[in-house]
Amino acid sequence: MKSQIASSVTQTLAALVLGFAALLASVSASAKEAVWIDVRSGSEYQSDHIAGVPLIPHSEIRAGVGALNIDKDTPIKLFCRSGGRAGVAKTALEEMGYTNVENLGGIADARKVREKSE
Repeated sequence: MKSQIASSVTQTLAALVLGFAALLASVSASAKEAVWIDVRSGSEYQSDHIAGVPLIPHSEIRAGVGALNIDKDTPIKLFCRSGGRAGVAKTALEEMGYTNVENLGGIADARKVREKSE
């Protein structure tokens, strides 16, 4: 049981690290390109995610985005399972001064938007 929990924690941490690396790479490429963020839980991200979109759980959005030092007017696109947690994250980012934050709703909605933009 402990090894299963440790493995799950390790996988979640690896997903977070890879997510932050992808986010940093996208931010450094162009400050005005949209930054996509999955604000679901680590286990949801492990089970299904959009390739190249990092995970920053909604409960960690202030620290996660704040540490990136991106411009306050950079487009940020958030999604979760149904839009509720993305709404919470959007409000938090707006309180931090971010001016171009969008709640895309659920992951299925985000996939549709992403497909149209590619």
